[in-house]
Amino acid sequence: MDRFFSDEDWMLPAMPGMKMLPPAMDVYETEKEVIAEITAPGYDADKIDISVKNGILTVRGGMEAKKEEKDKNYWRKEIRKGSFERIVRLPAEVDESKVEATYDKGILKIAMPKTRKGKPENKIKVKTKIA
Repeated sequence: MDRFFSDEDWMLPAMPGMKMLPPAMDVYETEKEVIAEITAPGYDADKIDISVKNGILTVRGGMEAKKEEKDKNYWRKEIRKGSFERIVRLPAEVDESKVEATYDKGILKIAMPKTRKGKPENKIKVKTKIA
C-alpha cells in the first residue's frame, strides 16, 4: 500500500471509472476555409465519424482497449478504451458537401470550404463631422 501512495500520479490509476478526456481541438479560419484540427493519437481513422450540418461540426470516435494478457505482470495499466464526441459551432458558413478530412501522425484535420454567404460583411467606417 505504501508503494501505491508514494507514486507521484497515484490518483490516476485509483480512478478506473474515470471518463476519457476529449481530445484537444483547434478551430481556425483562413480566407477560403474553416479548419478543425484534433489530436487523436491511437484512434482508428475508419472509426471516426465526422458530420457538418447547419453550421455545426460533430466529431465522434472511439478507442478499443488493448486486451490484458494474463501472463504479463502489469505494474501499471493506463491505456484505456473509450469514446469521445466534440460538437462545435463553426465561425462561418461552409459547403457541407465539400468537407474533407485527413489523418496523419495522430492529428485529424478537417477542411471545410467557406461559401460566399460565409464571408464577413464589409465594415463601413462612420465619419464624424467637425463643426
